[in-house]
Amino acid sequence: MCGIIGLVGHPATQIGKTLYDGLLVLQHRGQDAAGMVTSDEGNISHRRANGLVRDVFRLRHIKALEGSMGLGHVRYPTAGSSSAAEAQPFYTNAPFGVSLAHNGNLTNPAQIIDGLLERDHRRINTSSDSEALLNLFAAEIQRSINGRRGGLDALSEEDVFRAVTNINETVEGSYSVVAMITGWGMIGFRDPHGIRPLSVGTCEIDGFTETLIASESVAMKALGFDIERDVAPGEAIIVRMDGTRQSQICTTTQPPQHTPCIFEYVYFARPDSRLDGVSVHGARLAMGAQLAHRIATEFPDHGIDCVIPVPDSGRIAALELAKELGVDYREGFVKNRYIGRTFIMPGQAMRKDSVRKKLNTIYHEFEGRNVLIVDDSIVRGNTSRRIVEMAREAGAKKVYFASAAPPVVHPNVYGIDMPAKHEYVAHNRTTEEVCEAIGADWLMYQKLEDLVQACMGAGDTSLANFDCSCFDGRYVAGQIDQAYLDSLEQKRKDSAKA
Repeated sequence: MCGIIGLVGHPATQIGKTLYDGLLVLQHRGQDAAGMVTSDEGNISHRRANGLVRDVFRLRHIKALEGSMGLGHVRYPTAGSSSAAEAQPFYTNAPFGVSLAHNGNLTNPAQIIDGLLERDHRRINTSSDSEALLNLFAAEIQRSINGRRGGLDALSEEDVFRAVTNINETVEGSYSVVAMITGWGMIGFRDPHGIRPLSVGTCEIDGFTETLIASESVAMKALGFDIERDVAPGEAIIVRMDGTRQSQICTTTQPPQHTPCIFEYVYFARPDSRLDGVSVHGARLAMGAQLAHRIATEFPDHGIDCVIPVPDSGRIAALELAKELGVDYREGFVKNRYIGRTFIMPGQAMRKDSVRKKLNTIYHEFEGRNVLIVDDSIVRGNTSRRIVEMAREAGAKKVYFASAAPPVVHPNVYGIDMPAKHEYVAHNRTTEEVCEAIGADWLMYQKLEDLVQACMGAGDTSLANFDCSCFDGRYVAGQIDQAYLDSLEQKRKDSAKA
């Protein structure tokens, strides 16, 4: 999971500061590294490094990012390593100078890399699937112009649409992309299933229409852009440096099936975003309401004195759950906001250490009470177990636990770091056994059909469905077999990271 942003601005502006502000808004999508690349009519400027946006970019770096067009990226590593060399956006000088930032995960990178070497004599320098995607995009543009002379003047929008069409017919997995051809324009495109989010916004400045493409609509709101729409699955949008724009659905072999990742609504996306017509805030409210109805039915004599959320992503569901149950909602955990999101930290030891530093209890809210703790999900179970322990140490009489998501029992292969199923607390365990493992008095998971209904009902949307693969094992894109899952687990399990 990463955050990406691309902007074509007014010719007289320097967009480094705007991209910086946009990356700050998307920081929740990746804390491992950050980068930007900008372009004027003939040159690029760039800055990439490990760390948070505020640490990677100082004022001198932002001033040096010259040009009216640019890309930005915040990284959360899945495929590849966490080295500074793999910070994005990536760049290749041929043809014309192409830059690319990618959110998602390709499931056939070896096939792509072998094809690039054999057919195009392009060698990949890192283990990142995003670099493979960059080189494939550049190679497809090269093939599309087919040796025509004339420099950038020889490149047309039809050439780029043809290149994206060939990518959509070659690449498997998830990819939302912002790319840039130096001195020519910006391209945003999305895989034919629309697994990872991508939105478009515009802003009028002195008669010039600036265009912003970003992972979440919240970036548009924060930067003063009007939210226009989401990029459709399989669609490419081209924005030239003069502000003109064209778009096209770039797939011929299969009709797009819009199935975005449902875990975006559970955890990753900001609640003030709207993804593919669905309000993230509204979806999380509905998740809480669904849980409340289940509790009222299955535990009519629940005896809950108060509902306490795990901040921050469990808060919205907990608010609605408490309202529907008619019990008090209380804030019982204080979050240290200088600790990153524990789910996206690489390695179990780091996650465990961060949980202890991240949350503290308000004893008064627990002492002598039966408390229901609500979290967005339970993955490895270590955070949940520690939270239950903290509630008991604070004097809770009984500790119940509710997850706004179903049990995570399958690997996610589309950009979320859930590779090794034996690391999930729910793997080969019943709900009762998970409850015992985390130390709660009872545990309730959301049903998958209730989660889908909560998201479907939170907006005006024509989605075909959702990718729910980490819950149901049904992979919507690519040929995912057990051999692939075993190989992925060996590369990305916690012991491999250590």
